[in-house]
Amino acid sequence: MAATLTGCALLDPAEDCEGTDPRVEEMAALDILDSRPAEATVAPGFEKVDAGCWADSGDVMVYAERTYAFPGTRAEAAGHYRTATLQGGWSPDPEASPDDLCFVREAMSLRIVFLTAELLAEDGHGSRPDLTTGAGYSIRVDSYVNSGIEAGCYR
Repeated sequence: MAATLTGCALLDPAEDCEGTDPRVEEMAALDILDSRPAEATVAPGFEKVDAGCWADSGDVMVYAERTYAFPGTRAEAAGHYRTATLQGGWSPDPEASPDDLCFVREAMSLRIVFLTAELLAEDGHGSRPDLTTGAGYSIRVDSYVNSGIEAGCYR
């Protein structure tokens, strides 16, 4: 009924994402998702890596994301990830500004996003002071599947 009311065609994600389960599992197991500054903790309600596949307009993307609460500063978290990504074989996305925490490796892009009350509300997580005081953040890895799209945070 939603397709009729909105005029949009609903895609069957299972059909477009068919066969991506091994890639989703591989991405969910990436070491970088478990890398975090010493005082960062897994945020309550985010104990498991959020991983899956989505399809839109013929593009199929697999992703894995982890959310952390960190009482330190954004600069401290950024410093940790600039070091950890370099050690893990990631490179800064050449199209990203120097201040962005966006990295690429092989066919994957990795992005660190610092959380705000607005971002949490948009994602349906409500008010989360544990994630908006200090430097709460999410780390997400994306990879397009069989599309020929290069890795990058701004594609």
